[in-house]
Amino acid sequence: MTDDNLQPLVKIDQRSIGQLFVGFLNNEGITARLEADGSSYVAMVEPDHLTRASQLFNEFVAQPYHPKYQQAAWQQGELSPDTNESPVREFATRFFEHAGIVTLVVFIACWLVFLSTTIGFGNGFYRELSFFREFNLTTFFNEPIKIIGPAFIHFSWLHIVFNTMWWWQLGGAIESTFSKATLINLFLVSAISANVAQFWVSGPNFGGLSGVVYAVVGFVWWSGWLMPDKGLQLSKAIVGFLLFWLLLGFTDLLPINMANTAHLIGLVSGCIYAWLLSLKINR
Repeated sequence: MTDDNLQPLVKIDQRSIGQLFVGFLNNEGITARLEADGSSYVAMVEPDHLTRASQLFNEFVAQPYHPKYQQAAWQQGELSPDTNESPVREFATRFFEHAGIVTLVVFIACWLVFLSTTIGFGNGFYRELSFFREFNLTTFFNEPIKIIGPAFIHFSWLHIVFNTMWWWQLGGAIESTFSKATLINLFLVSAISANVAQFWVSGPNFGGLSGVVYAVVGFVWWSGWLMPDKGLQLSKAIVGFLLFWLLLGFTDLLPINMANTAHLIGLVSGCIYAWLLSLKINR
């Protein structure tokens, strides 16, 4: 079937939404593309699959921001040249469509702290956010922000780009699939448990969102197994890579110091949270 034989299926006002749907169709083995039609767009589909594509579109419009559609579009690399939208505006549209308010608040907070430090105004942030020098009930009640504070501190461009990229991708998917409360609870549980564990092992000199990132990895991984109807999942290759990276951190082979305990505890807390949530939903 060539692209010239495709027939119109449905008109869609927003290009980004159309791309999600077309990417999903291609991922399902149905040849499709998005064409500009004035100020709107038309999903073009091969004639033999018009009925099936129409059924899938009815499911799509009921929940267009479900992560399975975003994931399928990325896997297909769906990009339509028939648009006057600038690359910057297109990127911004995709970025904000995927990230909910909780995802954005944490993402922006991490970058504000990092950039302020980079230009020389970060000492105050470090004092306020770094973990307790002595951890007890008195210090906790005096400065409670410090128990989650290290999650917002990053020490290099690679460090913050890696962490916030995964947070945006997986945190945004969790927030849109479950709820804002689910992501807030997951952030708090993983940040607190990972930070306290890392403090007990190595002291207060650590930072980064990595423990929380491994928590959202664990949550998506196990929710895909325990709650497949939610549509959240990670490929075995990605899970394998992240687990390998986690194990590698416990060796002396890497030239950088990593908060390995925080990573491990974060992963475990994310898996447990997904398990508990599945029990609640099934009950």
